[in-house]
Amino acid sequence: MQHLQKLLATENSQLSQILRFSLYGLEATLNQAQIEYPQDPGNQLCEQVLEELNTLLNHTPVTSIDIDDEPKLIQLRDTFNSDLELNFYLGDTPLQSQNDNDLWNEIHRKLLRVPEDLATSWRKRALDMVQKVGATEDYVNLYHLPFIRDEIIYPGLNGAVQARGLCLSKKAFLKSDIAQIYNSEYVHLLAGFMLLYIKLIEIEPDLHHALKSVFSFDVVSLDSQPEQCHLYIEALSDRLQRIQKYEENTDPILNLRAWIDMDEAIHSLVFVPPAERYSWWGKLQQESRRILKKVADKAIQAGHDVKIRQLSGLYADICAYSKDDLQLDCGGTPGEVLTCLRLYTKINQEQSPGRVIFRSLR
Repeated sequence: MQHLQKLLATENSQLSQILRFSLYGLEATLNQAQIEYPQDPGNQLCEQVLEELNTLLNHTPVTSIDIDDEPKLIQLRDTFNSDLELNFYLGDTPLQSQNDNDLWNEIHRKLLRVPEDLATSWRKRALDMVQKVGATEDYVNLYHLPFIRDEIIYPGLNGAVQARGLCLSKKAFLKSDIAQIYNSEYVHLLAGFMLLYIKLIEIEPDLHHALKSVFSFDVVSLDSQPEQCHLYIEALSDRLQRIQKYEENTDPILNLRAWIDMDEAIHSLVFVPPAERYSWWGKLQQESRRILKKVADKAIQAGHDVKIRQLSGLYADICAYSKDDLQLDCGGTPGEVLTCLRLYTKINQEQSPGRVIFRSLR
């Protein structure tokens, strides 16, 4: 590794350029191979190899007269940290990344949690700033997340700054074992959520869970408590299997209750503070609730009395419809609901409370 770094850093060297191009080719090949073989037992090691390649390709040795190793996106970082509108939605925790690749990814993953109009304007602003230091958008060097559709979430960077982007990949999803098991239209979406969540948890240290059946007293960091991560994924898998079982049953109420539980598990993967409802992340999770409404409509058509309510607004106005709620002292407006974890339901006169995370009045 040390000799590779030295050769890559050698100025005016043809051998250095040949090595760099070869490593870029290896990186692209391994990225594509991960898509082709998502269940390969070497995938986790392959991800570590890709991280090492990324470090090699972006590393510049420190010398007493060379300051090029300093991150080129410092101005972008400082501008992002000082934006009061972003702080309203994200809290005032500064960016943690120490190099340009991590910084680009951390910024763009945080933008997935703010309202889309704010995220769009900030993406343009970030691109303008990186172009000034000689970087360009890269739509090839992307980390692929399995899901039921293809979507570029944000691009990577090439040129003076090398950074990896992020995308959803239908191909990666369809090649998974889970996609073969859960192949009905609606359950396909839920299987997609489970695979997507597993991959996201691997790369996003800011993710927490608030699933009551796993841990009812707090919002728990999955990065700092890996045992909670295992329990959360296990609960998600169990609820997915229950939906598959009840889909084969003719009782629409059993099916509806299973969907309500699964929807709660999906919405219980959260950030601190939780993502804004009309952010990319919020809209992604709402896809579960749109299908849940169709499942509820089927129960109504079968003659059942079904009412479902997503709890939002002032916490004082909805607390009578919720139970075991969690409070945070950051994000959003004091006294308001930050996210609805579980829907309030009334099914054939039987009421079941919802559950929310709200901003404390302190």
